[in-house]
Amino acid sequence: MADSIFEAVFENARKRPEKLCVADEERALSYGEYISLVSKFSSVLSSFGVKKGDRVVAEAVQSVKFLALQLALQAIGGIFVPVERGIAKPKIESISKAAGAKLVVTSLEVKKGMTLNFLFEQAEKAKEYTYNFFPEKDTVCELLFSTGTTGKEKGIIITNGNNIALAENVMFGVEMKNDNVELIPSPLNHSHALRRYYGNMLCGASVVISTGVINLFGFFKLIERFGVNSIDLVPTALTILLKLSKNKLGEYKDTLRYIELGAAPLMQADKDKLKELLPNTRLYNFYGSTESGCIAIYNFNDSKDKPGCIGKPTFNAKIIAVDENHNKIETSLQRTGLLASAGKMNMKGYWKDEEETAAALSDGVVYTNDEIYFDEDGDIILLGRRGDVINVAGNKVSPDEIENAAKKIDCIADCGCVPEVDALKGSVPKLFVEIKPGTKFDAVFIRESLSKALEPYKVPQHIVQIDKIPRTFNGKIIRRKLMEAKQVKE
Repeated sequence: MADSIFEAVFENARKRPEKLCVADEERALSYGEYISLVSKFSSVLSSFGVKKGDRVVAEAVQSVKFLALQLALQAIGGIFVPVERGIAKPKIESISKAAGAKLVVTSLEVKKGMTLNFLFEQAEKAKEYTYNFFPEKDTVCELLFSTGTTGKEKGIIITNGNNIALAENVMFGVEMKNDNVELIPSPLNHSHALRRYYGNMLCGASVVISTGVINLFGFFKLIERFGVNSIDLVPTALTILLKLSKNKLGEYKDTLRYIELGAAPLMQADKDKLKELLPNTRLYNFYGSTESGCIAIYNFNDSKDKPGCIGKPTFNAKIIAVDENHNKIETSLQRTGLLASAGKMNMKGYWKDEEETAAALSDGVVYTNDEIYFDEDGDIILLGRRGDVINVAGNKVSPDEIENAAKKIDCIADCGCVPEVDALKGSVPKLFVEIKPGTKFDAVFIRESLSKALEPYKVPQHIVQIDKIPRTFNGKIIRRKLMEAKQVKE
């Protein structure tokens, strides 16, 4: 097995140089052509003084060239620091300073910076780089800055060996074959998209990059052009795709092997629609984080589709439940624990933050605040983040369950549930709702509708209107902002 994704691509190029490797809306490259482009990027990076251990911050674009830049940097021992497209200048300067960047590749004018277009142009006419070694598995190759829902920015340190283990978790989790052609429309600065790409590269399969799902014509054109047989989506993209394309995905029910989803909770209505449109397609819900990657997987089209289920551990992952002191415990619905994972995919730590590293990582085990229990089938049931899970007089209530029920009510465009302190019950559910244009907010009607779908203790005690539910790019509710939100009316 390769020690790095670069080595895997290099070996696949040697064995199958003519096979499709990566494609986007403008170009398609075989493995042989791709490794040639990667080597040209390595030459350009080296000419600008980038060497082993240097951090290069790069603003993401959905293109083959961006992937080649990333792989070229890792090939010469550099450290890739991706940031989102359209990033604000103060933020990119903050990340660059925190990372101690040698070079910044962006559309903005910043210190130590050059434009993406300039670098891309230089690579197209550069000579190929001569590689004298493959990157070692213990060498740091990525620094992924993540703010998530907590607001604190952290740099997550990833090695080549981590990326191989992460790729294996994806590859074996979805039962990938080397004739796989996977469409990835998610942003390439995010670990979610990068790790799906890695899985396909390790397998010797093919990846097609899309700029998103809003351009339906372009999205489905790529499927037809390259014979796409698998798709990766984040939940927000799935919601948009189902809404805009109606039942079109159903036209591919005989050719789509799987759709993999992750990075945020899935709406039950979207899951039900997918199962209806694609009865024979494997529909995977991945659980993971930037720190540990895809560590649990659940095919919700081949089971009872249990609410909150994230399935079983992936290839390299071992998952246990622990208490607040990190002691392993046996769990049930009545006695839940916090998810902890061990395995070769786990991060090395947080960049220059010993305190945060010590709190999250110990002896190779990553500890989370996600509350879980193992059911009678050995499946992992995720209730949510501790603090988000609502303890109503001893009954554990998942906010996702309430939100999924609320989203079925016609007047509700979006919603988010948080705990509210209660003198008698400890805490009770509080539901924020975003009302669809042209409809009226009616808390009594919403509460009556929810009482028909939920047990009495799960029905929100407080239902309030809000202008917009705060979410991250991949659809996670930023619950801390809901706690601080100014309600429109109750």
